Amino acid sequence: MSHQPYVPEKTDMKEFTLRAVLIGLVLTVILGAANAYLGLRAGMTIAATYPAAVIGMAVLRIMKGSILEENIARTVGSIGESIAAGAIFTIPAFVIAGAWGNFNTFDAYVKSTALMFVGGLLGILFVTFLRRVMVTDPDLVFPESVAAAEIHKAGQKGSQGSKFLFQAMGLGALLYSLGVVQLFAASKDFILRVGRIGTSFVRLGAGESSPTLGAGGTVAVSGPGIFPAYIGVGYIIGPRLASLNFAGGVLAWGLFAPLLMFFLGPQLIPLFYGPGAAAADVSWLDLVTNVWKFIIRPIAVGGMLVGAGFTLYRMRKNLGAGLKRSIGDVKKAAGQAEAVSRTEKDLNMKAVMALLALTFVLMVFVYDTFSKSFGSALLAAAVMAVAGFFFAAVSGNLVGTIGSSNNPISGLTLSILIIAALLMVLVGATGTSGVAAVLGVAAVVCVSSAVAGEMLQDLKVGHILGGTPYKMQIGNIFGILVASLVMYFPLMLLHGAFTFGSKDLPAPQAGLMAALSKGIVGGEMAWPLVIVGMLMGFAFILVQVKSPMLVAVGMYLPLETTFAIFVGGMFKGLVDKAMAKRKFNPAQQARTTNVGILLAAGLIAGEGLMGLVRAAWKFFYLQNIVRFDIPAIFKGGKYFGAIDLYVGGLAVLALIGYYLIKVPLKNAGAADEPAPPSAVI
Repeated sequence: MSHQPYVPEKTDMKEFTLRAVLIGLVLTVILGAANAYLGLRAGMTIAATYPAAVIGMAVLRIMKGSILEENIARTVGSIGESIAAGAIFTIPAFVIAGAWGNFNTFDAYVKSTALMFVGGLLGILFVTFLRRVMVTDPDLVFPESVAAAEIHKAGQKGSQGSKFLFQAMGLGALLYSLGVVQLFAASKDFILRVGRIGTSFVRLGAGESSPTLGAGGTVAVSGPGIFPAYIGVGYIIGPRLASLNFAGGVLAWGLFAPLLMFFLGPQLIPLFYGPGAAAADVSWLDLVTNVWKFIIRPIAVGGMLVGAGFTLYRMRKNLGAGLKRSIGDVKKAAGQAEAVSRTEKDLNMKAVMALLALTFVLMVFVYDTFSKSFGSALLAAAVMAVAGFFFAAVSGNLVGTIGSSNNPISGLTLSILIIAALLMVLVGATGTSGVAAVLGVAAVVCVSSAVAGEMLQDLKVGHILGGTPYKMQIGNIFGILVASLVMYFPLMLLHGAFTFGSKDLPAPQAGLMAALSKGIVGGEMAWPLVIVGMLMGFAFILVQVKSPMLVAVGMYLPLETTFAIFVGGMFKGLVDKAMAKRKFNPAQQARTTNVGILLAAGLIAGEGLMGLVRAAWKFFYLQNIVRFDIPAIFKGGKYFGAIDLYVGGLAVLALIGYYLIKVPLKNAGAADEPAPPSAVI
């Protein structure tokens, strides 16, 4: 039996309307910016398909919009997250690697926008070749697409999932804001002594006459950060993955940092504070932060490198099948005649080919400004084109198999970065210009792969609902144009306020890309530390750690971040235990899980938006445009010192936990109610 869409192909229904596109463009900016904030802070992004579907549906319902308008709004609204994911993995790497001296310039804006737009456009154009065969492939189930389509269908019957999302967004924004104005302390570092300088030592031998090595120092240990976004991330990924991420933090701050400070503490004092400096005059927090940043983080980079490789290896069958299927898909697509059916009509192929040629020429000129060599630029553009198409196809197949949330974009990008770096070295493009060219290739391929996966996911939803492909493709071209023009500004504000690679803005994937490009092309890397990290990653694999990459990312992030994510995962674990204890049936479990996911997504989005407001305020304050900084309600003192305020923060943490546990369980519904769409309401 042939496929029958929810809206028959001959039905005349409003679809590509101005209001649907505008709603989608607003959502793509909001959700993209929120994900940029989250990705740079926590090293993770959340799929925007579900929030975009729920919000778009709620707004268009007020306007009495059609289900196909909702499909357009969701399609355009979710593409910003893909642009953001590609951007945060690569654009900050230019700054961290020193390829761009100043990010707050028109030149950086033009280059960032060009990389994001070209990558996004390539993703859409490549998918145009593959859509017809991939969305109808019975081996590609597109699990998240099916769930999103069911959301839209349920919305026609009055589903009210949006109230949970909006409610949580408001709560996340409020609690984050109260932490910023210091009604409570959102974080707290505890200074712990590891030995005592002057008296502690290690005896290098068995006898009392054996030489001794003076040692001792102090280490900083953070409590969980009271940040709604981190807790939301932990809730979504669940207790097991959250625990793995926290394990990396424990290794970094509970093992490596104390060990290094014990032996290096006495040596670091004169290096940082000059000869004769006393231990009592030392800022141990600054010292241990530098040890973490310049010694522990390179170890984490090695672990991330092995983790990314292991992820690709573990998915080798899916990757191989995706490659094989993609080649077949291209052959089939090339042999198909132009479709006349509304539900099978793509962008005009002549226009697609012309845009591809124009994009290639544009990227040659862009890469020429990076590498200062036309030959290197031509090679970089060729690598970008071939790798972009290959990874777009693979990304689409992976999304069709395991969903966009599990798509290993950073791993795919890492592999092309290494290939591009080696090719740049072979043609003699070294130094800063070579690093910039490599990162330029990685940026385009990363954005292209992310957009291709998201686009195919949305096209599958449209295929189920009866949407028109070329209208969705045109909508997403507008989406990537607006997202590319706008996404630089959240990055600029965040960097200006907190700095890429800092404790407040770790940008772990970008740090990895920067380290590898500098290490291979620029010859600047602490390879012994990286190799130690790689061996550690292999050890994780041998003891069957589920995600070595996640553990390594946990080492790279501040402890307060991984601790908060862990707490969020524990909240989800308590919900799971409560569901088991109450003997919920599958339908009740689905409703409980769905409400929890929407609440967590709302907390993330709420903090993300307010985080950008805070970054903007701080940025303009540092530029002397705003005359006063964000005021603090309590600045410390007898009754409201750091400890007192952090106790208040822990009370807020308990409140968030109560909210994430109580509300989902309360909305489980009756046992005889039918099950909702999987993963969301």
